[in-house]
Amino acid sequence: MTTSIPTPRPATTRDPRRWAGLAVLSASLLVVVMDMTILNVALPALTADLRPTSVELLWIVDAYALVLAGLLVPASALADRFGRRRALVTGFTLFAVASLGALVATTPAHVIGVRVLLGVGGALIMPSTLSMIRALFSDPRERATALGVWGAMAALGGALGPVVGGLLLEHFSWHAAFLVNVPVMAVAIVAALLLLPESRSARPPRIDVAGVALSVVGMAGLVYAIKHLAKHGLDLQGGVTAVVATVALTLFVRRCLRTPEPMLEVRLFRGRAFSAGVLTALTTSVAMSALLLLGAQWLQLVEGFSPLEAGLALLPLAVGGLIGSPFAPAVAARIGARTVLAGGLAVAGTGFLVLGLAPGELHYPVLAVALLLVGIGMASLAVASAVIMAGAPTSKAGSAAAIEESSYEIGAVLGIAVLGSMASAVYRFGLDGSAYGLDAASGDVARESLAGALEVAEQHGSAALVADATAAFTEGLTWTGLAGGLLLLLAALVVHRLTPRDLDLADAAH
Repeated sequence: MTTSIPTPRPATTRDPRRWAGLAVLSASLLVVVMDMTILNVALPALTADLRPTSVELLWIVDAYALVLAGLLVPASALADRFGRRRALVTGFTLFAVASLGALVATTPAHVIGVRVLLGVGGALIMPSTLSMIRALFSDPRERATALGVWGAMAALGGALGPVVGGLLLEHFSWHAAFLVNVPVMAVAIVAALLLLPESRSARPPRIDVAGVALSVVGMAGLVYAIKHLAKHGLDLQGGVTAVVATVALTLFVRRCLRTPEPMLEVRLFRGRAFSAGVLTALTTSVAMSALLLLGAQWLQLVEGFSPLEAGLALLPLAVGGLIGSPFAPAVAARIGARTVLAGGLAVAGTGFLVLGLAPGELHYPVLAVALLLVGIGMASLAVASAVIMAGAPTSKAGSAAAIEESSYEIGAVLGIAVLGSMASAVYRFGLDGSAYGLDAASGDVARESLAGALEVAEQHGSAALVADATAAFTEGLTWTGLAGGLLLLLAALVVHRLTPRDLDLADAAH
């Protein structure tokens, strides 16, 4: 009788600094995500001080997202070639310098410049954090846990932004919303140099100048077209931008498929699990961005919360994320990654349906329950990140990170554009400006937004307009809950079918 001796698995080298390095990466992500939401709170004060035109205000809001989306792919390729830690520290530095620039910003153009530079820094930081985690944690189970912590920080940053912004604005000017980044980034630079090892791709992608141009035009154009079409409908400018973006992205993908070492490894989508992870990230971002935007407005304009109170009221989302995200990989090890991916989306979808199907008049406790369930459902993002990063070899970590971050950015834009536009349409349908004795201009202002309606109502002393406008906005929020819930449940079914039944993060490629 012959006794077979199992072949031992090759030992993996574990960097002793990996958990301290994770703390640096998570803290930097926290600040970047917070910065996206702090501006929403600071915008009224900034607008009152600088008096930007409508076009300038649009660029103040959109410049960060456009630059970040456009530069994610080339920034990740540069990091793979020249060093991920170097890219990360460069991003930290740009973020700090741009934030300091807010001190001398005296015109809307200056603020737009600050936002552009922040977008460049964010493009260097965000994919580099994921690539560094992929390089630091060679053990798949440890990597899944690390990505769970990373996902929790993303959830926490999104919810803490309004709280920190509201707190700062109660005591300081709008400049404080930018300056809060400076000390954190200074500490992050020192910690990164001390704790993070340099990491490069063994087979770095070729820096393709034409490919860079196509990716920047395509991604930035796509984000701009979605925003423009959602706000203004189909017109020449939006249509042309959408066509240009589509053509540029198509040419970019074809260029990547023809190149042995492409700038972005789009062939990763051949993996069903990888595609399921990206779809999970995309749909979760769609739903969460719309919920945060509409929920924050409803709390302040309908329920009468202050900015700080509204920020605190959104914290159940972060609590849910902190409960679910760190433990999601361990749960996936027990019941399967497919179950956690699809189940997380289903739980988040249930949270939206609570908002959409709640009987009677909507009050904050219903929103709090919805936020908590959505936060817990976001645990699927931790496993989605693990699946995405495990679906790529270490040499392609930059491509995987760029694809994941792009899905978050596009999802956020789609959420605000599609679900936000649907809520606006419900609001406008439920409000007839001529019914309150308003002139045509005032009626248009009232139907454009709830804030406009409340301002017009104050000018004309119309309590009926206040009641009807707040009711219409609340109805828009509940319809968004219904639509978001159905979207997430549909995504859960698709992800369940895409993800292999036997997918085990412990057996993922190293």
